[in-house]
Amino acid sequence: MRKNISSGAKWEDIVGYSRAVKIGSRVIIGGTTAIDENSEVIGEGDAYAQTKCILQKIEKILNEAGANLEDVVRNRIYVTDISKWEDIGRAHAEFFGKIKPCCTMIEVKGFISPGMMVEIETEAEIGSEK
Repeated sequence: MRKNISSGAKWEDIVGYSRAVKIGSRVIIGGTTAIDENSEVIGEGDAYAQTKCILQKIEKILNEAGANLEDVVRNRIYVTDISKWEDIGRAHAEFFGKIKPCCTMIEVKGFISPGMMVEIETEAEIGSEK
């Protein structure tokens, strides 16, 4: 059984994607950024604030899918400035310090909006918590 989960962003219909897809007990959340409902960057210039905002959004999406942070098995973190890894890592640890999912951090050239510094993809398996 497949359930597409929308964030309500206009880009989902234009580009043809869902914020998240739940299939059975698996939840996959596509690249999530620190953008508000008006397409404005939240925490511009602050990698910690952007990461925290993104992870709060991811937690909300997981809850909508019937999952929680403890179900997360993998995060992929894309960043425009790898030298900010400590700020990004600190925010990640606030959410996942005890859960410890697999995690990759990759430096990329840029994102669709120049103010974006961080984008995160998440995969969860419902019922995977200890």
